[in-house]
Amino acid sequence: MLSIRLVASDLDGTLLGTGGSLSEYSRDVLRQIQARGVQLVLVTGRPVRLVRELARSLALEGVVICGNGAVSYDARKDEILEQFPLTAEVTREVIVRLRRSFPEVAFAVESGLEVAREAAYVQHSKKLSTAQTDVADALEACAQGASKLIALHPGLPLDEFLARARDLIAELCHVTHAGAPFIEISASGVTKAWALARYCEQQGILPAEVLAFGDMPNDLPMLEWAGQSVAVANAHATVLAAARHQTESNDDEGVARFIERELLGKPALARSDAP
Repeated sequence: MLSIRLVASDLDGTLLGTGGSLSEYSRDVLRQIQARGVQLVLVTGRPVRLVRELARSLALEGVVICGNGAVSYDARKDEILEQFPLTAEVTREVIVRLRRSFPEVAFAVESGLEVAREAAYVQHSKKLSTAQTDVADALEACAQGASKLIALHPGLPLDEFLARARDLIAELCHVTHAGAPFIEISASGVTKAWALARYCEQQGILPAEVLAFGDMPNDLPMLEWAGQSVAVANAHATVLAAARHQTESNDDEGVARFIERELLGKPALARSDAP
């Protein structure tokens, strides 16, 4: 893997531990690869407001790809560079179709730095606890479209909800999930792979020069696009099957350990010895 010029990593369930933390050992490894000239790009389903502090702590020079590819964020300048949202019309149509087939569904609407959630969403999930706006109906929050539409069904298993939702709306948008108890809906064609490929083309970096890490279905397009792909041990079955390599779990700092072994050329420390 001596030709790797860019490392792309998902956050939750991959780089971050179960509680959302990043160990000092992992931080040090990531700083080391950047010091050697390898770009580090975080590629996450999270919105910008939930990546700012982490990006700053890692002294990232490039972009952070947020919202499963819908938002490009410059961590050094602390500014959104580009957005590729669902249109207002498509957002409304998706909500109407899902409600027609799943009356119990609840929605949250991400738009840039803002998020709005329905009361029914709050009843079933503690996610988005920092939402600035509560709305009676998600249709009220669609005037500007959505960088990401979140749909939660309180009764269906997540993979089943995803499959059935795709049957209803796949021609309108991209539908995936990241392991949290909801599906995530982006503009058609907007995925982690699409956004990462776009960035790499701007930088003159080839897919073969990219090493990508992930754990959930929303990571699959990125892992399939990158020249080298790695699933953490705790990954979804589809990700374990698709990735070229496997490493330790997120709680065992699998991303950092793989990078130490394969990019820095030294054996990873035993967990008990890690700083």
